[in-house]
Amino acid sequence: MTGQDLRTTALHSVHERLGASFTDFAGWSMPVRYSSDLAEHKAVRASAGIFDLSHMGEIFVTGEQCGEYLDYAFAGKLSGIGVGRAKYTLLLQEDGGVIDDLIVNRLDEKRYMVVANASNAEVDAEEMRKRAEDFDVTVTDSSLDYSLIAVQGPESADIVTRGLTSGAEGITAEDIADLKYYRVLQGTYQGDEILVARTGYTGEDGFELYVPNAHAESLWDLMVSTGGDSLVPCGLAARDSLRLEAGMPLYGNELGRDKLPAQSGLEKVVALSSKGDFVGRSGIENTDVSDRPVLVGLTAEGRRAARAGSAVKDSEGTEVGVVTSGALSPTLGHPIAMAFVRPDLNAEGTELVIDVRGKDLPATVTALPFYTRS
Repeated sequence: MTGQDLRTTALHSVHERLGASFTDFAGWSMPVRYSSDLAEHKAVRASAGIFDLSHMGEIFVTGEQCGEYLDYAFAGKLSGIGVGRAKYTLLLQEDGGVIDDLIVNRLDEKRYMVVANASNAEVDAEEMRKRAEDFDVTVTDSSLDYSLIAVQGPESADIVTRGLTSGAEGITAEDIADLKYYRVLQGTYQGDEILVARTGYTGEDGFELYVPNAHAESLWDLMVSTGGDSLVPCGLAARDSLRLEAGMPLYGNELGRDKLPAQSGLEKVVALSSKGDFVGRSGIENTDVSDRPVLVGLTAEGRRAARAGSAVKDSEGTEVGVVTSGALSPTLGHPIAMAFVRPDLNAEGTELVIDVRGKDLPATVTALPFYTRS
């Protein structure tokens, strides 16, 4: 896809004015950085960062049988979440392979919003429509109509509270203060609905704000003017290093159609015992994963970092796995990585070796996440 063919978000001109560098992400021209990856990463850990995530998908499910439908279509028991709550879940193939990982927000009794990864949004929507045939529900892909702005970091609650209480209606400071992790509330912004979810992908406290595209630039400007020097525009490079430190899987790296949830440590996301049949149940129940590679965290010393695709070897030099994500951790100051390795080598403390551009890097299996906010 050429640059002229790439989709752009409603905030593209804002990013250009800020001098962003762009990258092709899933067919979208997205800001990868504005200043430096390190500065943007550290800003989110120390104060707050603002991200344009409008390439993500928003798929709405409405109707009398929302709960039954979602329980059938996804791996988790979603009918049980209350109004104003959100839940992480998986969209599975019949054989149990992962089509996508998503967040489902329950907006009212008969209305849910499913947030999909950018690279999978169209596939997810089509798959969700197929699975809706026997249910009294309507699946509407509104991905191209909505913008998503994330404000993440220890000062995000203060910035979002001051911004929204001055610019939005129906949202009070008490509403935001009471909004716990994985909860969502609704208000009005410039005459249209705004959704405020206390979710994120950075390991910090943070918020994700959903508005129609027409209001994206105004909302971005409101957050930036409210945050002042405490709020730094951040690109996808910082988002990736933040989520790696937080041990969060990335679709295409740690998740995929060729991997079952248990291999990525997500077996608890699959509601085998609390609901009936769903797409992927039989595949998971009839597949022995005991000899399949499993996801682990790896830490090392020094400054050389592994990258996705680096081979992982045992002490005798035999290849036993592959790195899926790796970086020199800006917060911790040493190399970290996630990798799929042979299941008998997944115990914490196991000594392995990563091949980093032809040189051996000793590494230790470490519990995830690498970083947890205090």
